[in-house]
Amino acid sequence: MILDGKALSLKILDDVRNNVSKLSKKPHLVVVLIGDDAASKIYVNNKKKAADKVGIKSTIIELPKKTSEKELLSIINDLNNDKEVTGILVQLPLPAHIDKNKVVESISPQKDVDGFTPENVGRLAIGLEPYYYPATPQGVIMLLDEYNIPIEGADAVIIGRSNIVGKPMAQMLLKRNATVTICHSFSKGIEDKIKTADILISAVGKKIVRCKMVRNNSCVVDVGIFRDSNGKLTGDVDFDFVSPSCGYISPVPGGVGPMTIASLMYNASKVY
Repeated sequence: MILDGKALSLKILDDVRNNVSKLSKKPHLVVVLIGDDAASKIYVNNKKKAADKVGIKSTIIELPKKTSEKELLSIINDLNNDKEVTGILVQLPLPAHIDKNKVVESISPQKDVDGFTPENVGRLAIGLEPYYYPATPQGVIMLLDEYNIPIEGADAVIIGRSNIVGKPMAQMLLKRNATVTICHSFSKGIEDKIKTADILISAVGKKIVRCKMVRNNSCVVDVGIFRDSNGKLTGDVDFDFVSPSCGYISPVPGGVGPMTIASLMYNASKVY
């Protein structure tokens, strides 16, 4: 069965739109974009379009690539103290002269719609409710729940240990009582580990999961997205060969990608 992230994302966005319409204080998301990276501009514009559709006020602050770290931190401080701003998102990657960790640490946890600040990450790690869950892992959990994929007691294997997907994904699955294995570039016997997975989540950005590696009737979630040598959008999973073997699989595109945007809008609709 296909895990249709596009269809579910539309349902979630519709729910967000209804909830926002009932709020006395409307959410206001501010996205900070530094430099002229073409991909980042596309991502930011997509976020603004999604916010507009659900009734969330959105503002894009575009800054030149030469913007200093001190200037950026000052802007974030102003946004933290602005009572009209309910959500802050700094688009990554940042120019090399700016310390990403300092920037993330400077955002108020109550306005950190990405869920990347140390407080939100720490609360997740120790079992407390964060103000916001990271959008992509939260989108994956929503997708699993929509299709009634059992998480409690499941053997879950995650390929990739990034702070954006792999690590928070592991914490969220642990919170739901799954047994979690994280694989990365130094892991030995990755194929053997993949074969144990009831739930397999791959987030590395290269073709790594092939047909004989997955357990029959398992659930395969492909978070990776990139363009192949022919310029076609694809993911970590060899979809045509893997799909006949597994029970559930998410496509690329149309799987986790739309869920990430929907999850982000769900976060941005919260007002603390």
